[in-house]
Amino acid sequence: MRAWPLWALLAVGCTGPIVEGQETGARARRPPNVIVVFTDDQGYGDLASAGHPTLRTPHIDALARGGVRMTQFYVGSPVCSPSRAALLTGCYPKRVGMEDHVVFPPDRHGLHPDETTLAEVLRARGYATGCFGKWHLGHRKGLLPTDQGFDVFEGVPYSNDMAQFHRREGNGYGFRLPWMRGEEVVEWEPDQRLLTRRTTDAALAFLRANADRPFFLYVPYSMPHVPLFASDGFRGRSAAGLYGDVIEELDAAVGELVDAVEDEGLADDTVILFASDNGPWLTQGAHGGSAGPLRGGKGTTWEGGLRVPAILHAPGRLPVGTRYPGIATAMDLLPTLAAMTGAELPARKVDGINLLPALRGEPDARARTEFLYYTSRGALAGIRVGAWKLHLDSGELYHLEHDIGERRDRAARQPEQVAALRAAALQADARMSVEARPPGSSTQPVFDPRKD
Repeated sequence: MRAWPLWALLAVGCTGPIVEGQETGARARRPPNVIVVFTDDQGYGDLASAGHPTLRTPHIDALARGGVRMTQFYVGSPVCSPSRAALLTGCYPKRVGMEDHVVFPPDRHGLHPDETTLAEVLRARGYATGCFGKWHLGHRKGLLPTDQGFDVFEGVPYSNDMAQFHRREGNGYGFRLPWMRGEEVVEWEPDQRLLTRRTTDAALAFLRANADRPFFLYVPYSMPHVPLFASDGFRGRSAAGLYGDVIEELDAAVGELVDAVEDEGLADDTVILFASDNGPWLTQGAHGGSAGPLRGGKGTTWEGGLRVPAILHAPGRLPVGTRYPGIATAMDLLPTLAAMTGAELPARKVDGINLLPALRGEPDARARTEFLYYTSRGALAGIRVGAWKLHLDSGELYHLEHDIGERRDRAARQPEQVAALRAAALQADARMSVEARPPGSSTQPVFDPRKD
């Protein structure tokens, strides 16, 4: 081996191994590599293949043509940290104690190291594991990626705005943005024009160094979270302003990752997921993205806050150029990838389900029919069952198959449906409250983010 250079909703917990059907040829010799690209604040409508009128995203669109476009894919929260916890643990953020907004530089909490992440699931299967980009699940000792199943980490520990927009605090300090390698800060206030470039370079080095063994490559880009930055080669290039420049640079980065997979002869042995961590930050105006036909955006529990672009590309394992119209969630990724790789699921209960048979279109495949909506502060806000969505506070009821934009409230005509959905949501949330596990906590800093 070449050396590294440096849900079910209502809680049917799954345990034990899931093994994919028999395969022949090269795939029988090793489980597939896994690449997860997770952008930050990219909206449902921010791809050419999703109908954006000016953005050019040929590389991501090519993934969609060669894989499955999941058009009803939900993340666990409309903000960063809880959403990332859901992706990596297969659990609603509330189950793992990470539901209350995002982790800020002075905070002492993060994802508990006792939780089993996707990285740990795959590492136990023999995978090399690397995280490159934005972590945002705790930045103190015991809470970093290398404490959560990743062999290597390079990137920033939280959002790129935590230096720009949180300079002054009540204690008289502002905060600095560190670029880290492992548990060491190697640079303070990195040039943000190069964040996408540096993240991609580190990811490519890991991919090439581990091409002769199964690897899990997690690439959570910092962009297009504000403040927006693009490198010189992309700034001013798009027809959609700086936001468009950022998206097109991210698309090119995806293209580089795909090219590297192909160059290493791994195209038929690599599963790639592309998704965003939550909806677009609409309050940023031209610096925020588009939710397309969806209502709302980041921080809201309208569809635009939690339904995001998502593509799963798995040659020979999933149908090519198809659309999966069913409900899918970030929590389903862990059990679905476990199915693809023959890995064992965590002993602890997860909320995700294995969607592989449904994605393949197998008869009688189990599909997800329910989803709980939580606010950015972890409060239960709504429920979806089938096509029906209920907003608990307002009592508004929408039929999402007929009204994707949530414009026609049907509560007055469907009072029985409102009552049934409310009861189901409260029951599920109450159960999760009893079963919820604590977050991790550490008072030991890895670095001092304060700056006079």
